[in-house]
Amino acid sequence: MLLALTRSVSPAMAQCELTHLARVPIDPALAAGQHRSYEAALAHLGCMVERITPAPELPDSVFVEDAAVALDEIAVIARPGAESRRTEVDAVADAMRRYRPIATITSPGTLDGGDVLRLGRTLYVGQSGRTNDEGIAQLRRHAGPHGYSVRALRPTGCLHLKTAVTAVSDHAVLLNPDWIATAAFDGLEVITVHPEEPFAANVVRVGDAVLTAAAFPRTRRIMEAHGITVHVVDVSELAKAEGAVTCCSILLEV
Repeated sequence: MLLALTRSVSPAMAQCELTHLARVPIDPALAAGQHRSYEAALAHLGCMVERITPAPELPDSVFVEDAAVALDEIAVIARPGAESRRTEVDAVADAMRRYRPIATITSPGTLDGGDVLRLGRTLYVGQSGRTNDEGIAQLRRHAGPHGYSVRALRPTGCLHLKTAVTAVSDHAVLLNPDWIATAAFDGLEVITVHPEEPFAANVVRVGDAVLTAAAFPRTRRIMEAHGITVHVVDVSELAKAEGAVTCCSILLEV
């Protein structure tokens, strides 16, 4: 069974960390409603949804993906690049410990889970403003003994690697070529987002379907033309906090 770990929206979400977007008003109640619909969409796609202990004092805590990397054999607990987010990981580690042995990224390493894209036994890791070389090296030491290779990539113009590219099948990725080089994914089918929807590359793959944001209808049609089953959810309020559909869950087989 596929488990989706989620965490509720903080009422302090308007004080979130921002890097590439201008700060605009955020309605936490609206964001919470969108998040509930997101959880319902995951359940509809066959996930068992489990909520981690809420953290109302932590503005970014809904974005649980950044706190851990779930592999088949272990869970690697991250050390977020934004110092204000580092206390988010404790409750996530407690939840993950029920399903996986735990490894941790330690100082001076930093790693955000949003920078880690898994395709088979390869982990593509973004060298972003949130993930440094030491964090990548530690991930390689934790994952390597379990048969994973780690490839460092450098996205530009976006927060995380998975803002620029995500998997839509075992053999295909959805990608914004302005933010990550297509050559990094030689041997895979590369589907590019519509040029007027630069943030559309972030989708959640659940089995043979993907979950995408309602804001990107043209990219949805591109995916459908490639035979991909697409489900849509509105995350427009969460997007004001530089969040996207992958950010709000950690998926793992249990």
